[in-house]
Amino acid sequence: MCFVDLEKAFNHVPHGILWEVLWEYGVRGPLLRAVRSLYNRSRSLVRIASCKSDLFPVHDGLRQGGPLSPVLFIVFMDRISRRSQGLEEVRFGDHRISSLIFADDDVLLAPSSLDLQHALGRFAAECEAAGMRVSTSKSEAMVLDRKKVACTLQVGGEVLPQVEQFKYLGVLFTSEGRMDRETDRRIGAAAAIMQSMYRSVVVKKELSRKGKALDLLVNLRSYSHLWS
Repeated sequence: MCFVDLEKAFNHVPHGILWEVLWEYGVRGPLLRAVRSLYNRSRSLVRIASCKSDLFPVHDGLRQGGPLSPVLFIVFMDRISRRSQGLEEVRFGDHRISSLIFADDDVLLAPSSLDLQHALGRFAAECEAAGMRVSTSKSEAMVLDRKKVACTLQVGGEVLPQVEQFKYLGVLFTSEGRMDRETDRRIGAAAAIMQSMYRSVVVKKELSRKGKALDLLVNLRSYSHLWS
């Protein structure tokens, strides 16, 4: 598998290509004009201390924090994924999967290093055609095998590093395919948080028992799924 990182993905989406993608996906007429109106006449400036540059037009990038931006990016990346798909797939139960894409966190899957190189080459080419670029310094290869197997992948003549473990979407994956390290990591993270809550809440004499219980309950129910 290859964990692919795109250089400043949100900032590199060309508006012209994005409108073409939306048209291909059936977003047309008034709806497309409404989306385009959010980016028409976009201007930026550079400020250093008290000095400001002149305004200049912006033709690339999605609005940071905009509620529509994640949807636009998903559609944009979906076309790249579909166009770069080939016959290289791996089987998971009854399913055959060639890639996993969550926003700009991409994973390419293939049964062999040669197949993976072909898939990576197509993906990188489609990214380039769409104005995106694969970061060779942050993208990494990993082989799911209990034996150490070499997997040499290249993008633009640069060899990607091969790793024994990688944290993807908050979950630690290892080349051995075991979850021991991830389980230990989660237990350690939870223990650290509980210790912190003990010091900041439980031992505080200023708080009543009811206040302590309420504070702990709210924290556990609201944020515990993010602690890992």
